[in-house]
Amino acid sequence: MKNETANLPEQATTVYLGKQKHVSRRRLPTIKKYFWLYTMILPGLVYFLLFKYLPMWGMVIAFQDYISFLGVAGSQWVGLKHFINFFNDPDFFMLFRNTILLALYNLFFFFPLPIIIALMLNELKNQVLKRWVQSLIYIPHFMSWVVISGIVYILLTPEAGIINELIVTMGGDKINFLANSNWFRTLIILEVIWRETGWGTIIFLAALAGVDPQLYEAAKMDGAGRIRQLWNITLPCIRSTIVILLILRLGNFMDSGFEQIFLMMNAMNREVAEVFDTYVYTYGIVQGQFSYSTAVGLFKSLIALILVMGANYAAKKFGEEGIY
Repeated sequence: MKNETANLPEQATTVYLGKQKHVSRRRLPTIKKYFWLYTMILPGLVYFLLFKYLPMWGMVIAFQDYISFLGVAGSQWVGLKHFINFFNDPDFFMLFRNTILLALYNLFFFFPLPIIIALMLNELKNQVLKRWVQSLIYIPHFMSWVVISGIVYILLTPEAGIINELIVTMGGDKINFLANSNWFRTLIILEVIWRETGWGTIIFLAALAGVDPQLYEAAKMDGAGRIRQLWNITLPCIRSTIVILLILRLGNFMDSGFEQIFLMMNAMNREVAEVFDTYVYTYGIVQGQFSYSTAVGLFKSLIALILVMGANYAAKKFGEEGIY
């Protein structure tokens, strides 16, 4: 405050400070008026404080040889030792390759599907049929990965899997999908698509509901067909939503989904299945190397941060709002 008013005349300074006090007094009645609305924010704030911000203090053990009974304060500082060990690990490039490939598969094959499905649902005029279709494609989201992995196992197991039985019936040989490394990434992405595509359409349907119907009426009067309306009106109107969700998706770019991959991984497909998440579990939880596994997790988080900042910067350069 002192710096802001240092170069102002005395009268101007008095007016400036008076305005600041007036704004402060005006905020209190607003908070009182909407007290219960502000109260509704508290659960979200508590959640982020307890599970997002406070755990960040634990990142310091990535730079220590952390020993549980000594705690953070008593453990020895080792600098970048664990990061160097990780980068020199023979498995580093395998982990990096597997994580990046699965992330790219998700980005290119899964991310566009909710948009496409939402556009198709938006074109349905029969509201009863639309609600039925929405309900059916939402259901898989509420199944756990344990259930989905069990379904996949029943369908694809070589012993009595339905898919293999059909292949044999058509004169082919049984395929061990679950142990064949060539099929692993395909199965993972198909599972993600089946479980999450329907749920992902919710935000896009909400964005489509906000498009002004008068734009479509004007386009019809100009002779634009359904495809032309889709390309020139619908997509531009939801472009900002797509960009924001893409940026947020890049924030989770390195998160391959521990539970799903852990359930589908076995000794036969480990070469393509092992990712940073399962690696952290093995060294952090199973073997108790907390500092080393924290360094791996921190490295993964830094990549995600760079991707989000880069994507947000690019979005602003192209005229979009971005997320900050």
